[in-house]
Amino acid sequence: MTEKDKMLAGELYIALDPQLTEERTQARLLIQELNNGREDQPEQRAQLLKKLIPKAGSGLWLQPPFYCDYGYNIITGENVFFNFNCVVLDVTTVTIGDRTLFGPNVQVYTATHPIDHQVRASGVEYAKPIIIGSDVWVGGSAVICPGVSIGDRTIIGAGSVVTRDIPADVFAAGNPCRVVRHLFEDDKE
Repeated sequence: MTEKDKMLAGELYIALDPQLTEERTQARLLIQELNNGREDQPEQRAQLLKKLIPKAGSGLWLQPPFYCDYGYNIITGENVFFNFNCVVLDVTTVTIGDRTLFGPNVQVYTATHPIDHQVRASGVEYAKPIIIGSDVWVGGSAVICPGVSIGDRTIIGAGSVVTRDIPADVFAAGNPCRVVRHLFEDDKE
C-alpha cells in the first residue's frame, strides 16, 4: 500500500510522503489563488473550486480565507456555505449534507495522532472520517474532532468542541459539546 492508500484507509501513514506532500502543495496553490481571487469573477472562482473540491455539490461558497489539506476528500451536498477563516483537515473524507452552514473560524479535523508518544514521535499519523448532515448550522469557532457524525438539522453552538457524535434535530453546545435540548418539540418556529 502507498502512504496515500494507508491515509485514506484510516491506517497509520507518513504525512511527509513525497506524493502526499506534492498533493498538499497543489491544494495550497489553488487555495492561495482562491483566497486572493476577486468575488466579482464568479466563473474563475467556480473553476478554482471545481479543481480544489471536485466532489462538491452546486452552490458551494467558501468565504475567503479558507484552508484545507487536499480538497478531494471534501464531499458536499448542494448550497453549503463556509464563512471566513474555516479550516478543513481532510486527510480522509469529510461528508457534508445539503444547505449546511459553517460560521467563521470553524475547524474540521479528520487528522489525529497516536496516543503512544514513541509511535507519535516516529512521524506517523492517521485519520477518522467526519459526517455532517443536511441543514446543519455550525456556530463560529466550533471545532469538529476526528470521527464525529452530526445529524441532520442540528445546531452546534459557537465555540463548541465536538468530540463525539451528535444526533439529528438538537441544539448542542459546550466543551465538550453536549445536547442542550431537542429542536422542534419546544419550538413553534
